[in-house]
Amino acid sequence: MTHILSSQTIERELVQACKRRDRKAQEATFKRFAGKMMAVCKRYLGSGPLAEDVLMEGFMKVFMKIDLFQEQGSFEGWIRRIMVNEALMALRKEGKMKFQDTDFGFEIGQLEDAYMNLQVEELNKLIESLPLGYKTVFNLYAIEGYNHQEIAEMLGIQEGTSKSQLSRARGLLQQKLNKLHV
Repeated sequence: MTHILSSQTIERELVQACKRRDRKAQEATFKRFAGKMMAVCKRYLGSGPLAEDVLMEGFMKVFMKIDLFQEQGSFEGWIRRIMVNEALMALRKEGKMKFQDTDFGFEIGQLEDAYMNLQVEELNKLIESLPLGYKTVFNLYAIEGYNHQEIAEMLGIQEGTSKSQLSRARGLLQQKLNKLHV
């Protein structure tokens, strides 16, 4: 009789083996999540060696701190949070974490219709073209699902700054979308 293990069961076994410092389990964990986590790193740092370094540093932290994972919730989500935090630390270390207060002179409207007509790759390019502060807050809020209070704490900014950066990011995206569809 064939026995099929659920994804949760596999993850639970990986976590337990990683807690025992099992190298094969660490390798399996890396292989299982590296692609998704590299996408997270690239979202904040762009393509290149910095994103790759952060990925590796993030996984080193995952394996060093694995005993802190309470197994109440998603293992992938826990890893993702570490990667986001590592990416933000790298941005701070590089001195690139700046928040603009530029007024681009646009009205914020409905972006959903314009988004529906874009391919994922085009949308990613538009997000990547945002100023770093806008892009960071947009990614944390719209893609990672953090709220403004959490974002403010993560970035060391006021909650109002997070809301402002998101609003400006959306407005700038709308402006760029309008130019694409003219």
